[in-house]
Amino acid sequence: MRTFLNFFALAFGALLPVINPIGSSLVFLGMVGEAPKGVYRTLARKIAISTALFLLAMDVAGAMVLKLFGISLPVVQFAGGIVLASIGWGLLNKGETPEKEDATSPPSDPSPLSGKIFYPFTFPVTAGPGVLVVMLTLSAHASKGGILQIVVAQLGVLAGMALMCIAVFIFYAYAPLITGKISASTAQGILRVIAFILFCIGVQIAWNGFSALEKSAGMLSR
Repeated sequence: MRTFLNFFALAFGALLPVINPIGSSLVFLGMVGEAPKGVYRTLARKIAISTALFLLAMDVAGAMVLKLFGISLPVVQFAGGIVLASIGWGLLNKGETPEKEDATSPPSDPSPLSGKIFYPFTFPVTAGPGVLVVMLTLSAHASKGGILQIVVAQLGVLAGMALMCIAVFIFYAYAPLITGKISASTAQGILRVIAFILFCIGVQIAWNGFSALEKSAGMLSR
């Protein structure tokens, strides 16, 4: 029981800052725009399921996939950071909310957005390159010890992942409520700040990957 709780707390605590469901929900809100509550809940459910499957795949086969294609973690960080920064830049330069005549008929069908469930809603907005690094680390830690200990540890990791995906669903489904009681101009300001932070996070992740690659190249040249 102690091993289960330790890995549950470790998984949830490690995933919380890199997924950041509150901040990610604001990015999600900015990307979807004006839409009925039902659309947000439908998309939130699909994104939460997609995120759960993505985390599970990374836990089970992430390291094997990277090894199969000969991809290192610094390369994933560098490439993923660039993608994340480009999304943040796009949101930062996105036009204002449509005027009232356009907002009177918001999309009631989530199907046009369904093609974006995995990219970019799941990856990299919800679960970016940092999540990949965290999952590979958690998987390595949970795979040590005897068979029983490994099983219990993996169950703890799965429980932490499940709770995180539930949090993603809740915050994404009710994202409009986050800005529902503030003025449109204030909401736009908040979204611009979040977009800028997302851009900075992407640049930081890419820089970390580049620094690791540069360090590795320097060691090889000696």
